[in-house]
Amino acid sequence: MSEPVLTPLLSLKKLSSLTIAELIAFGQQLLLPHSDSAKLDSEILLCFVMNKPATFILTWPEHKLTTPQTEQFLALMQRRLQGEPIAYIVNMREFWSLPLQVSPATLIPRPDTEVLVELVLNHHQDKALRCLDLGTGTGAIALALASEKPDWQIEAVDYSHDAVALAKSNADNLQLTQVTIYQSDWFSQVTVNKGFDVIVSNPPYIDEHDQHLNEGDVKFEPKTALVAPDNGLADIKIIASQALKFLKPGGFLYIEHGFEQSHAVQTILANLAYSNIQTIKDYGNNDRVTFGCFTDKQ
Repeated sequence: MSEPVLTPLLSLKKLSSLTIAELIAFGQQLLLPHSDSAKLDSEILLCFVMNKPATFILTWPEHKLTTPQTEQFLALMQRRLQGEPIAYIVNMREFWSLPLQVSPATLIPRPDTEVLVELVLNHHQDKALRCLDLGTGTGAIALALASEKPDWQIEAVDYSHDAVALAKSNADNLQLTQVTIYQSDWFSQVTVNKGFDVIVSNPPYIDEHDQHLNEGDVKFEPKTALVAPDNGLADIKIIASQALKFLKPGGFLYIEHGFEQSHAVQTILANLAYSNIQTIKDYGNNDRVTFGCFTDKQ
């Protein structure tokens, strides 16, 4: 086994003699220069290798891994040291307390996107609605809403066939099969006369020249789900314009965007005659979601 980073620190034989608690400490020390969640990363990788819940490592800190498990742990640690996101390594990320499969075909769901889910739920409490999620990726937003609103009719679309397959698998695993998931280039395959009460989207909104595209987890994620022309606003403009044909009068459009784009997104919605336009901040106090109401057919 080739271990160019790990071998100088501790041999496989030595590591196999360590307890879970000692392996966590070892992993934390190793990852500290590379991750701001070094201890958690180490714990997640250990749980994945052992196929055990997080409670296991707390209850049995003196447990030791088998040699094959230790070897797998080192291999996964090597990938993390090279910058690969934990979510891609273990093929899972929790969102809205839902365990979601992830893959390099989709973005990794972010905690700040839960702000969009909270916003929609707070604004629409009283009745069954029709909802459309554009660019669903893992299905995170649509499935989170479905878990809270089983009587809503929710459709979720993505341009990527791989993303659609993954979102469908997540829906099946979570038994949220009332969500209809299918391939569509934004609205291209969506039936016009359905009339949605709510349309949500976390579209590509990063400028293609943004230096952050080569940093952290983002450099491993699909650029087609991240980058948009026109300073990151091209897809937002398409969605806002075409949504007018699909929203019921009184329906709302919710768009997640970059923290410096709120004024631009508000202007886009205002120019299209949306009303009640507002921007909501995320958990880091950055502008993150802008919404507007469609008041009349154009």
